[in-house]
Amino acid sequence: MKEGYQAEIEQALREIPDGAFAVKRHSTADLQSILPAEQLTIRTKGKGKMETFQLFPGIAMSMHWYMAEQMQFHHRAKRSVLEIDHCRTGRIGWNMRGGDAVYFGEGDLCLHSMACCADSQISLPMGYYAGISVAVDLQILKTDCPAILREAGFDAQAIDRKFCADDKPFGIPRNDTIDAIFTPLYDLPPSLRVPYYKLKAQEILLYLMQLEPRTGKELTQYGSGQTELVKEIRDFLVGHLDRRVTIAELSKKYLINTSSLKTVFKAVYGMPIAAYVKTYRMQQAMQLLRETDDSIAVIAQKVGYETQGKFTKTFKEKTGILPTKYRKLYRK
Repeated sequence: MKEGYQAEIEQALREIPDGAFAVKRHSTADLQSILPAEQLTIRTKGKGKMETFQLFPGIAMSMHWYMAEQMQFHHRAKRSVLEIDHCRTGRIGWNMRGGDAVYFGEGDLCLHSMACCADSQISLPMGYYAGISVAVDLQILKTDCPAILREAGFDAQAIDRKFCADDKPFGIPRNDTIDAIFTPLYDLPPSLRVPYYKLKAQEILLYLMQLEPRTGKELTQYGSGQTELVKEIRDFLVGHLDRRVTIAELSKKYLINTSSLKTVFKAVYGMPIAAYVKTYRMQQAMQLLRETDDSIAVIAQKVGYETQGKFTKTFKEKTGILPTKYRKLYRK
């Protein structure tokens, strides 16, 4: 049974072929794009789409829909541009310049300069992602700032010092303020998009004016070597669903202490190892029920359950219906 947001992403990308990434830009003649098309290249075996709205001089907002395991992004390393990313659904992580890696999920916020991500690899641990990004050229805002921000005493140099000076990503876990700012931006009718985006882009910057980084709760950063090792461990687990492997065994096999393994795995995939494997088993079972004629017993064995009874019980707990009922409802 697919989550609503994932089905929505598939719908948004229905006309995009595998291996392609579409960029649609909305702008006017008097507003120059922060990142011209010729400066952006994206490579992926999956597919994606980005729709960008240039709102003010130096301020743009983009909607993103991705379905892939990984993406490679290359663009001009523009240190004066602050990128603010909000995750609506899925999970996303960057291996950025300097060896920093940051992962965030539903409702979280990530901030970094465009110098950090100029040549970066994006990972999508769940295989999909949807969200919003706001790009702000602080150099332009020093001299050409929207009226509301001027009235509030917006200081572009202060924002630069807070979030761009050390060239490191900064993540903020989901909170009520972030939800209140970003939730209304999704699912707007076309006629309200640009006016609403203009209001909210300024609200986001007013929020950042008050925010003091490194003093409150923030998302942990890890070395890209650690996150790559955890991905290797995950691939081993999903490739051997018929085996029950303990954390101690994984720790010994991959030469990583158990505490780091559990912590970094949860940061990358958004849940503990056992929960992730259980969820993955159910996703695979759903796919087999939809797309094959395998018996319930065979499917149970393929996804790592010793008996059909244990599989059926777990499947019903997860989906609310029996595997036979699921197959009838969702069979392709």
